[in-house]
Amino acid sequence: MKILDIKPRRGDGTYRIGDSDNLVVMEKIGFIPSGSMCLQNHGVIVFCTEGRAQFEYDGALIQLQKNDFFLYMVHSTVCNILTSPDFNCRQIWFERSELWNVDIYKQVSMANMTLLKLHPVVHLTNNDTKLCDDYFRLLCDRMKSMTVSASPLIPDIIRSLFGTLLLELLSIIRRNAEHQTEWEPQEDEAHSSLHKKRVIDHFLKLVENSDGRIRRVDEFASQLNITPKYLSSIIKEVMNRRPSNYILLYTMKAIERRLRFTDMTMQEIANDLNFPNASFFGKYFKEHTGMTPLEYRNKYHAGK
Repeated sequence: MKILDIKPRRGDGTYRIGDSDNLVVMEKIGFIPSGSMCLQNHGVIVFCTEGRAQFEYDGALIQLQKNDFFLYMVHSTVCNILTSPDFNCRQIWFERSELWNVDIYKQVSMANMTLLKLHPVVHLTNNDTKLCDDYFRLLCDRMKSMTVSASPLIPDIIRSLFGTLLLELLSIIRRNAEHQTEWEPQEDEAHSSLHKKRVIDHFLKLVENSDGRIRRVDEFASQLNITPKYLSSIIKEVMNRRPSNYILLYTMKAIERRLRFTDMTMQEIANDLNFPNASFFGKYFKEHTGMTPLEYRNKYHAGK
């Protein structure tokens, strides 16, 4: 079965910072491609404004209706999509680099990924809907104002708005998760589930704190006093991911931060992050981004 990697659309009702696909806001999306999709570079926030939609998300059945929002996490697979004739939604596509730009993880621990995976759909109250609508409209308005003569601060304002919206959505997810009763297993199951969640939270915090310097699953498993096989099995069961997915995520964050916000040489970065040498570091980065570390640095330093 072919799995498509869909790119954010262009055209009317679609807004960007310049010509970049890093952060894209879309109005009135009534059509969702059929088939199976697994986006390699983007997360997507979907606000259902009309009608209904149903699909499988990493094997779990997801149903959307008016005033629901759904958070698609990068590398997840969506398939078997069905929509009602009147279905419509708004979407915000964002690359990992935009999370680093807003620096959301200084305020939000990596452990919150557990919540986002367990509760990807939330039904918004009327107040929540108005709040999200205000943010969305403000994002669209600021992106529309991106002209040659516009203030050079507009991109930073847009990213700040996006970061604040993410925090608002996480707050809503947390509030709803606290009131959910569907995930209340019996005592033995509850103990087992709590244990697994604690292991995952501890693992994610270790990954976060390692700042890209540890990249082996067995090293993290050793710190947790469990086997790599057990660590992999519970993360697969609860999050439908591999430990290596999260290790890669934070390794790339560590590299990108050094390339963008420091003057460290490639050899200094390689030494700091425990790569064997600068050549190995360069090959590792290009394998996961399609560009060399120097090309990445130049891309974000251009025009500054």
